[in-house]
Amino acid sequence: MSWSPLMRSELIRRFCSLHGREPAIIARAPGRIEFIGNHTDYNGGTVLGAAIDRGVWVGVAPRTDGRRRFASAAMTDVVETVADASRPLAGKDAWANYPLGMLVSLAAAGVAVPAGFDFLAVSDLPPGAGLSSSAALELASGLAFARLAGAEPPRVTLVRAARHAENTFVGVPCGILDQAVSGFGRRGHLVHIDCRGPDFSTVPLPAGTGFRIFNTHTRHALVDGLYAERHRECGEAARALGVALLADLDSAGLEARARGVPEVPLRRARHVVGEISRVAACVAALRAGRIEEVGRLLAVSHESSRTSFENSTPELDFIVEGLMRTPGVFGARLTGGGFGGAVMALVAEPFAPESAERVAAAYNERFGARPDVLAVGTADGASLENP
Repeated sequence: MSWSPLMRSELIRRFCSLHGREPAIIARAPGRIEFIGNHTDYNGGTVLGAAIDRGVWVGVAPRTDGRRRFASAAMTDVVETVADASRPLAGKDAWANYPLGMLVSLAAAGVAVPAGFDFLAVSDLPPGAGLSSSAALELASGLAFARLAGAEPPRVTLVRAARHAENTFVGVPCGILDQAVSGFGRRGHLVHIDCRGPDFSTVPLPAGTGFRIFNTHTRHALVDGLYAERHRECGEAARALGVALLADLDSAGLEARARGVPEVPLRRARHVVGEISRVAACVAALRAGRIEEVGRLLAVSHESSRTSFENSTPELDFIVEGLMRTPGVFGARLTGGGFGGAVMALVAEPFAPESAERVAAAYNERFGARPDVLAVGTADGASLENP
């Protein structure tokens, strides 16, 4: 699969309608699947993710009056700020904190940014599905801003600025997974991240495999506290275990220090440490072509998220259980931060549409709503496009 040219055309059409001219710069960045490595990134661990062929397109054009006008196809109002605005926005304008935060973070990293511009973002990522539309918006915005100002920052600088923007400007204490996969994605591959460096590499996906995303439309809220709560619990666990980061321990080392650690932080630590070992096992299985083992690791990962990290939901569990009984499915697990959102399935291609339909119909019968089923392919990371 490849990026839809319709999104680029839609961006240009909307930009002309709204701003009265074509964009001078166009950038696009993919959403991502968290393949395996749930909540390992901010704990200094490793993770595998895939950039997908859905994402965010951004267009910008310079202004001479120093005004910055942010617009999104998903919102009705234009958000306008002055060039030196450096504080987060609130209320209905808060969506603009993602591109605005990129301006602040890039400038702090010594990258030139434009003073005034018109901005528009369009997306074909379903909101709230755990596919990281926020990171895609950050990466596409950062690329467009830097090019408009005549700058070409290294990719790692862009990725780090995006994470900094989300941590300090948006207020989500995420690790670098989302931004790194959107930035370093490669078609036909997974992105492997050692978050302690961070260091980035790619691992080929076996031929004849693909992804299905089952979006439950249940609430996927990070800023409102659940994600931050897990972040805090992991930090508490690390302190109780006497390490700086949970990635400093393997399972044997964790159990040797477990006496006296409160039950909840210990469960969180067991999930994270176990998940880091599953990432390593998954890389080895992928390189050896042992796809059935990869599928088993995905299922074990979900069960750990359900029982130890407690960031799954009955809706996500129901879909995973149904998928694991479905022919052609190697493995399935929640993808993203959890607490709702979407399930990822690694499938054999071609994958019969009626197989996905049976899972969706059973979900509808159980919960009274239908999940969206998305067939997605892998994609390259964020890039500039000719306007």
